[in-house]
Amino acid sequence: MAKHHVATTINGDPVEYLCDTEQTLLDVLRDNLQLTGSKEGCASGDCGACSVTIDGRLVCACLVLGVEADGCEVGTIEGIAEGDSLHPLQQHFLQDAALQCGICTPGFIVAAKSLLERNPNPTETEMRYWLAGNLCRCTGYDKIITAVTNAASELRGE
Repeated sequence: MAKHHVATTINGDPVEYLCDTEQTLLDVLRDNLQLTGSKEGCASGDCGACSVTIDGRLVCACLVLGVEADGCEVGTIEGIAEGDSLHPLQQHFLQDAALQCGICTPGFIVAAKSLLERNPNPTETEMRYWLAGNLCRCTGYDKIITAVTNAASELRGE
């Protein structure tokens, strides 16, 4: 089977890769590009552990084919921090104990960042609605909402 050449931008960097037609973007990120932050939790788009953005739109990487990223801007958890400085979302997930096993954490952070880029001052209901596609089996959602609320406040300069 012939491989397909894909030229894309991932976390601001131009990237080219070869992939099979049926290979998911999640598999490309993890297996071809060694960007292992996005996790495979379900492979059916039900858990959100593999959340990334494509051209600013939040998607599950397990539901997108690697070839579909051609010409697109992809954002992953690896692109959230700025160098050695954690993004406020990452810092608050740590400070507010919004993680345990860590499988869901990258997806929650990518999804929360996507929300806060669109709405820097969401209500709790809006946060819960936006993050409803992400499942946590350990921590529970209250600490995650607290972390997103605190990060949003910090990002607004409060």
